[in-house]
Amino acid sequence: MSIETTGCQVEDHKAILRKHEESGDCDPKKKKKPTCPVKRCKGILTFSNTSTCKTCRIQVCLRHRFPADHPCNRTSSSSQPLVKEANNKFLTALLARNGKDCGNRSRASSSTPANPSVKAC
Repeated sequence: MSIETTGCQVEDHKAILRKHEESGDCDPKKKKKPTCPVKRCKGILTFSNTSTCKTCRIQVCLRHRFPADHPCNRTSSSSQPLVKEANNKFLTALLARNGKDCGNRSRASSSTPANPSVKAC
């Protein structure tokens, strides 16, 4: 049931709210709070007690935040292919860059600057 009004029918709005309050359908005490999905764990997931697993994306309590502490499906992770792809791009760029810049600089000029900012007394 929607209570969206334009302000013209104030009596109807109040009647709808009264009917809703009397029905007892939305008692906040009866609302089921989210709990940890780990077997035999009854920890209630609150803002400060919730952790999302990076491999399986399941919200668990802080006791079960590590993959070894909950039944984590490591093989079907969607984040692992992205990490492998990023690592491959990095290694490709490193190999392409590795041989180009190293031979151009001389060691003497890179270790001691030509104009030192502080003079020794």
